[in-house]
Amino acid sequence: MNDLCDHELDARRELRHVRYEKKPVLDRRGTPVEGLHQVWLSLDNERQLNSYTTEAVKDVILGFRRASMDRAAVCVVFTAVGERAFCTGGNTAEYATYYRSRPLEYLQYMRLFNDMVTNILLCDKPVVCRVNGMRIGGGQEIGMACDFTLAGDHARFGQAGPVHGSAPDGGSTDFLDEYVGFARAVESLVLCEPWSAHKAHRIGLVNEITPVYKTSDGKFIANPFVITDRYLDERGMIVHGEWKTGAERDAAKKVVESCVIDFSELDAAVGRLATKLLYTFPDCSRKTLESVRKKKLVHWYANSETNRSWLSLNMNTEAAAGFPAFHFGDRSAREIDFVELRRRVARGDRFDQALIDAVLPPGAAARRESES
Repeated sequence: MNDLCDHELDARRELRHVRYEKKPVLDRRGTPVEGLHQVWLSLDNERQLNSYTTEAVKDVILGFRRASMDRAAVCVVFTAVGERAFCTGGNTAEYATYYRSRPLEYLQYMRLFNDMVTNILLCDKPVVCRVNGMRIGGGQEIGMACDFTLAGDHARFGQAGPVHGSAPDGGSTDFLDEYVGFARAVESLVLCEPWSAHKAHRIGLVNEITPVYKTSDGKFIANPFVITDRYLDERGMIVHGEWKTGAERDAAKKVVESCVIDFSELDAAVGRLATKLLYTFPDCSRKTLESVRKKKLVHWYANSETNRSWLSLNMNTEAAAGFPAFHFGDRSAREIDFVELRRRVARGDRFDQALIDAVLPPGAAARRESES
C-alpha cells in the first residue's frame, strides 16, 4: 500500500475548523470491519451554530477531497459538533463586518462556497448528512448537496435569505424543488418559515428521523413541539409535522426542560446506513450516485456562476442592510423595517447608508459603529 500514489491536493494541511475522523463501519453481525471505515467530517463552530467562516469553507473543501480519495472509506458522514445546529449557513459576523459593501471580496468568497458545494456533489463516496439540529440557509444548501439525510427530530429545515437580505442561490433554488416539488419549495425559499424534521420527512426532504429527547426515566419521546399525530384539521389540511402553538407550545417547553438530548438513536441509524452501503459494489454505487446527482448538477452548473455574481453585487444593497440587522440587532429584533424599506424604495430613494440606517432595528446601527 505504501507505493500507491497520493491524489490529495494538500495532504499535510491540518483541518482546524472541521473535525476529520475515521470511525468503524460494522458488518451485518455488528462487528467492526478491519481495514475499512466511515469518514466523519464535522463543522466545529458550535458557539456560532456551526456557521461556516471563510477558513471553514476551505477546510470543508479539502476534507471532502481527502475523504473522496480515501480508498478505505465506505461513506462520508457530514455533520457538526453540539446539539443545536448542523449548520445555519454563512457566518453572519463575517458577512456583517468584513463582506458587507465589499462585493469583490464576497465574489472571491463565493468562489470558495461554490467549490464546497461542488466537492460534495462530486465526492466519490456516498455522502450522508447527519443533522444534529438546525439546517438553515446555507446549511440547508450544503445538506441538500448530500445524498442521504438522517436527522434528529429536534432539527429545523429552512431558508433565511429573503428575510435577511439575500437569495437562497447557493443551491436551494437549484435543489429544493427536486426533493419536495415546486409549491412547497417556493413557500420555503421565499417565506423562510422553517419545517420540523417530522414535516421534512413527510414531504420527502429527509430519509429518516430519530428521537433525541430523553426523559429522566431514560425513555425517548418524539419532539414535544411538533404535532406527530396523523390526522386532518377542520380545513382538511394535514397537520402531522406542523409546529404546536399557544398553550400546547408552552406545555412542550416544560417537557423539554426536563429532558436531555441524546444522539444514540441517530448515530445508530447512521451506522445502519453505513452497513447497508458496505454491502454494495463500490463502483456500481458510485456510478448510480453520479447518475442521480446529475439532476442537481444540471441546475447547479447552469446557475452557480451567475448566482455568485449577483450575490456579490447584492452585498452593496439589501445584504448591506439584512446582515447587520441580524448580527447587530437584539435577539428579539433582527429584521429590518420592511415597510419603511419598501416605502423608501417605491419613492425612488437611493439605496445608501442613510437608507440602511433608517431601516435597521433600534440600536443596530450604533452597535455596528462601535464594533467597526
